[in-house]
Amino acid sequence: MQVPTDGEIRALHRAYAPDRAAFEIVYEHCRLVCALAEQFFAGLDIDTDLVRAGALLHDIGVHRLDSSAYVRHGVLGHELLASLGFPVEICRFASCHTGVGITRDDVVRQALPIPVDDYLPRTPEEELVLYADKFHSKRTPPVFVSGDTYAEEVARFGPDKVLRFGALRDRYGDPSLDALSKATGYAVI
Repeated sequence: MQVPTDGEIRALHRAYAPDRAAFEIVYEHCRLVCALAEQFFAGLDIDTDLVRAGALLHDIGVHRLDSSAYVRHGVLGHELLASLGFPVEICRFASCHTGVGITRDDVVRQALPIPVDDYLPRTPEEELVLYADKFHSKRTPPVFVSGDTYAEEVARFGPDKVLRFGALRDRYGDPSLDALSKATGYAVI
């Protein structure tokens, strides 16, 4: 499998972002998620090039949103990447990073506007990108999110999500946010 380069991924974001502001917000978030994921590389038996590409591409579907629900951005990103000829191993980073994973039951129970399916990581690489994504938010202004804060936020989706996030924290630990916060000026909440 040919993994796209950082430059190729940046060009994709530029090509599909509706405007410069959207490009800057989404691409910066993806770069920060990549930096967060890289903190966990030591000691893991993973394809680091694939994680890097997945982190840089995971939110490309945000550029495809119109007035539809934000939860659709993962599916839209998967569809976009597939239409461009990317293999499923790359496309799945877009569709399987939301929250701590969306199950078929979640889609049905919450009447989510996405096809009924499981959107859960299947590989260590997908899981790492999903996990790293929890620690930065594109909200205005952007912020880094501590593990404790995310654990509180995910509770609104049910105790199973709290347990899933807790298992991820136990497996990986929390990333170091202070240096990234200092470099970007974004607060840690």
